[in-house]
Amino acid sequence: MESPMGKAHLHPTTHIARRMFELLEPICLVTYCADECNEELAALGHRTYWDGYFASRAAPLGRVPAQVVHAAFYNFADGEAARHIPSAWETIPPEASVAARERGSTASLRRILGEALASSPGLARAADLTTKAATSAPTQGRVMYAGMRTLPVPSDPVARLWHSATMLREHRGDGHIAALVGARIGGTEAHVLSALAQGIHPPESFGRIHHLPKKRLAAVMDGLRERGLVDSEGRFTDAGRETKHRIEALTDELAAPPYEALSPAERDELVAELGPITATLVAAGSQ
Repeated sequence: MESPMGKAHLHPTTHIARRMFELLEPICLVTYCADECNEELAALGHRTYWDGYFASRAAPLGRVPAQVVHAAFYNFADGEAARHIPSAWETIPPEASVAARERGSTASLRRILGEALASSPGLARAADLTTKAATSAPTQGRVMYAGMRTLPVPSDPVARLWHSATMLREHRGDGHIAALVGARIGGTEAHVLSALAQGIHPPESFGRIHHLPKKRLAAVMDGLRERGLVDSEGRFTDAGRETKHRIEALTDELAAPPYEALSPAERDELVAELGPITATLVAAGSQ
């Protein structure tokens, strides 16, 4: 059993960071899973889903080159960002893509939640508390989060809840990248570890990487074997499972600072108010 001394280094709100991730992630997923956001981006002239994805998610960083987007997003293979940036912005201003993403995501949430829940005092309170947390964390070392902080916070409660949940998602993502870099796990390697943690085998079949060249995937798997993180059959070793656990634990710890802005009573209130919202979204698969 770990002694209290062993836990002293943990952030006091680490547990709430994991709980908030579970509650907020379904709100963010409408952007990627539901139709409205893709339809809004397509209406602007983005030719493919990925054109709209890269253009709208990277837009808060400004008109940066593909190399910067690749570095900030981290988990895409070499060359993938360059297929969409900066060409996606040549005829569509980044600001337009950001606005379309917000409109589509908000419309998805309204449809899935229904008018009664979308217009409820509980949702408005959840939006206020989520925004308080999302606008309170330091931005140092948090590139994607800092970009989101430059955008105006919407006044509409549903839009504000989505926007602030997405800010917190990018804050967590920046910390997750820091944890991966510290563990010397590259972007494609991170997808392999995630696939294995989800019980997907072979991990090369995972939807986020299955399209990559077989030679590239073989090199990634060989590298993980050489480090003793996967075995000859492409499954976790004990060391690999422990590495994944350490990365997730550190990600939770690094995701905790925004929630220090909330009192314990406010954190409990936010968890309670988000409960029915998240349950409705999960039941619909956020689609």
